[in-house]
Amino acid sequence: MEKLRLEIVTPLRLLVDEEVDIVEAPGTEGEFGVLPGHVPFLTTLEHGEIHYVTDGKNHFIATSGGFAEVVDNKVTMLCNTAEFGEDIDVERAQKAKERAEMALKGLTIDEAEYHVLQAALIRAIIRISAASRSGQ
Repeated sequence: MEKLRLEIVTPLRLLVDEEVDIVEAPGTEGEFGVLPGHVPFLTTLEHGEIHYVTDGKNHFIATSGGFAEVVDNKVTMLCNTAEFGEDIDVERAQKAKERAEMALKGLTIDEAEYHVLQAALIRAIIRISAASRSGQ
């Protein structure tokens, strides 16, 4: 069976470099999936979960966005941040979610801090989701 090469890189490290069956990711224009033989394209990534499958095993990665390129059965993702679901401290992510929710209650959408806290809340929710899908 034909495979894809997947590379996921952050500013700190090469997180993934392996042969995979399928990749799904959160693009700014919506979720997208890549199978072997996909047409070349370049897109930006949103906050969300990257999902890929290797030999029937699902992997979930929380990301805070970046860029993705598909060329010649190779998917390269340059992510602002990325971490495997199984590496996420769920308790810490839950506390971050609760802090952001509490802080947002006292703000209006017109305040600059509102958008910073909204992004923190989204990150925490994504991290909790990736961890739960990874079996934590």
